[in-house]
Amino acid sequence: MLDDIDRKLLHLLQTDASQTSEALSQRLHLSASQISRRRARLEVSGVIRATVARLDPAKLDLDVQAFVQVEMASQSPDVARAFLRLLTDEPRVTSVWTLTGQADYLLRVWCADLAQLNDLIHRVLLPHPAVARVQSQIVMDQPKRDAPLPV
Repeated sequence: MLDDIDRKLLHLLQTDASQTSEALSQRLHLSASQISRRRARLEVSGVIRATVARLDPAKLDLDVQAFVQVEMASQSPDVARAFLRLLTDEPRVTSVWTLTGQADYLLRVWCADLAQLNDLIHRVLLPHPAVARVQSQIVMDQPKRDAPLPV
């Protein structure tokens, strides 16, 4: 069970996970050792899955973000596993969701340019035997960045 302090701690960590226990203790009015113990408990319990750095795609020359919907031609377990391995191994695919509706998968992809997106779609995705159809939407802007979860 999470108490109010756990929820406030999680919110602060989602905003900036590099904050020290000392800095967090000032904001939450607890000792740094109490903050450290709470953070460790949240990590061990799996509430905090990882602490990662959020990179700036533009500074890495990743100028094209797109969402790609994939409709499968085959739902065979072996073919589906092979397709998921392909997605896992493809660095331009950064997130994969399974969906209800016409599309079976939604992919979030980052590419340096449109030529790379074209390559991903026409050389990697469409030739796979499990894929029936691919539809892509190029992101023009992201007015709300990935936000913290509502804790």
